[in-house]
Amino acid sequence: MGPTAAGKTDLAVELVRHCNCEIISVDSALIYRGMDIGTAKPDAEVLKEAPHRLIDICDPSVSYSAAEFRTDALAEMSEIRQAGKIPLLVGGTMMYYKVLRDGIADLPEANEDIRQRLLLEAEQIGWMALHDRLRSIDPVSADRIHPNDPQRLQRALEVYELTGKTLTSLWAEQKQDVQDNSPYRVLSLAVAPLERKVLHDRIEKRFRIMLEQGFLDEVRILRERDDLHLNMPSIRSVGYRQAWQHLNGDYDYAEMVDRGIFATRQLAKRQITWLRSWQELEWLDSLNPDLIPETVKQVQEFIKIAG
Repeated sequence: MGPTAAGKTDLAVELVRHCNCEIISVDSALIYRGMDIGTAKPDAEVLKEAPHRLIDICDPSVSYSAAEFRTDALAEMSEIRQAGKIPLLVGGTMMYYKVLRDGIADLPEANEDIRQRLLLEAEQIGWMALHDRLRSIDPVSADRIHPNDPQRLQRALEVYELTGKTLTSLWAEQKQDVQDNSPYRVLSLAVAPLERKVLHDRIEKRFRIMLEQGFLDEVRILRERDDLHLNMPSIRSVGYRQAWQHLNGDYDYAEMVDRGIFATRQLAKRQITWLRSWQELEWLDSLNPDLIPETVKQVQEFIKIAG
């Protein structure tokens, strides 16, 4: 795991060389075909030595959910284990990791009568009052859901009325059930430079290299299709959105570069925030000159203990 541009792929390839692992990509952009440069997709030489599962599995016009990822990843993990190897999950899409670890809560279907009543109440007393109600029964969800997010607020109250349980408790039950029944022991590693400025510099350097490699031409090819637009998850990917808007004439080249770099740094910041809340996570300094041999040894020992 780790933020973008931290060096995850290089370390993962070394683990494949030394630890009998096979890589499963955990990246919501690498799933798309024809989106290679802007996603920093491993090149053919790397993929020949260390094949990545779950890349190039979707057309950019297709939406791919975290739930679908979980289903696909579990199937790939099982296949890898049956072949006598160790699944190595590599990427920075933290929501994918979360649903893989915790599962998806089995929530009740929408109830139109309850929804309409809640909407009527909101018109009469306001969404803030409903948010106060949610806080009284589920303060954790209330902290997570903004009063100006009526759809999620309505859903949280609806689920409570239907089940008598809060979203927080339902998620906790699901998480515990998944973890209790998982056949896997997990070693969670996060690689990143300890100095934030180093990561920021890497992000800028990589974005400029992508442009030199023909990133704008890649986006031009996508724009020629009549079934792709800015509201699609694929085109909203960091870098692609900014390049698309530049080609639309929304801003000039220099501003596109600045916006692309800034958006990528913001992505890295969000990824690090997720990682800081991840339980039993070991941080690795990507600038450590002994990173590879130390990590290879650590993983080999874990595999030995885990059996």
